[in-house]
Amino acid sequence: MIVNYTEQGWEIIMQRAHGLLAAQVAVQWRKKDRPNRWVETLIAIADHDDAQTELQADDLLTPQGGPVDFKMKRFDPEHCQRLYDFSISKSRYIALLASMHMVFLYTRETETNPQVKPFLAEQAKLQAQWRKQLKITRKEADKIYGFMEWCDAFSLLLAQHEIQPEGRLIEVSQGPDKRQYKLMQSKNGPLTVKPWPFERKSFALNIETRLLPTLQFKSCDQFKKELAEAEVVEKSWRIEK
Repeated sequence: MIVNYTEQGWEIIMQRAHGLLAAQVAVQWRKKDRPNRWVETLIAIADHDDAQTELQADDLLTPQGGPVDFKMKRFDPEHCQRLYDFSISKSRYIALLASMHMVFLYTRETETNPQVKPFLAEQAKLQAQWRKQLKITRKEADKIYGFMEWCDAFSLLLAQHEIQPEGRLIEVSQGPDKRQYKLMQSKNGPLTVKPWPFERKSFALNIETRLLPTLQFKSCDQFKKELAEAEVVEKSWRIEK
């Protein structure tokens, strides 16, 4: 989950809601540069965090009793297995992109966690197998995943309140075309991206959030109960060229 500390308490965004926001970004991408397997690509982007189900988890609190932000999470074989099971049950293409995303996330832990190297080696074998079966080159797969990662990064910038004030630019990520895209808020309120990568000149994005006024929780069960009962607040943004 994405955790933002606010004056009113903890703003919580579910991982699956973040994935849905990433897919909202993806669906606006310029038509001429969309991957061939467009529907499967959108599903992979929307579902890339589906293995994280907060209301069923038991590792949601820090030792101090605050909610655990996703950036605090480390490699978890059970989590990765769930994501594999979810993705391969849909298609090898979706499993390929999910696998590439796990490699992107956990490569940084290679030197600190002995479980990571064999996991990455297994993912490399699976990816090669799926690319061959799907007749997708490594270069094509990297470009498609670059698109997925860009949408993920865009979603995270919004969800984590990282839009810069006073019209300052913030880097999103390198897109699938290896261009560096930047996000900014214009003087009249809407957000814009430079260079403009979308088909339409204007569109809206939204995400559901929950606000918890309790700052310290005695148990994971207490946290999940308050999270389930919290009022849902929809945040929205306008994106304009």
